[in-house]
Amino acid sequence: MTAVEAILRNSRTVAVVGLSADPDRPSHIVASYLKEHGYRIIPVNPNEKTVLRLKSYPDLSSMPVKIDVVDIFRRSEDAPPIVQEAIKNAAAAAAARKAGLKVVQDRCMRKEHIKLFGAGE
Repeated sequence: MTAVEAILRNSRTVAVVGLSADPDRPSHIVASYLKEHGYRIIPVNPNEKTVLRLKSYPDLSSMPVKIDVVDIFRRSEDAPPIVQEAIKNAAAAAAARKAGLKVVQDRCMRKEHIKLFGAGE
């Protein structure tokens, strides 16, 4: 089982950093899809009060629950090394691995979910 498949199968709570209330933004599209497919979404955006009818938190340290996955929607130079398509940050990835975290870069959770399970599941 690949790291991405393990994440999608075994993780249920996803903090989405940079989740926008704009339904045309990639973060909103991905989070909506994941929510529709059974994932618990926790919005993280200091500029939003609610997104997807869910309370938005200003940062990860404000999370009231255990997070399984952090899906980050940021410019590549700002992004820590978790999951987002077209994002790579070697230094941040190395630091995260050294801290014992699993790192997946340059992937989209929605696209990977569709590849593994199909759009209808």
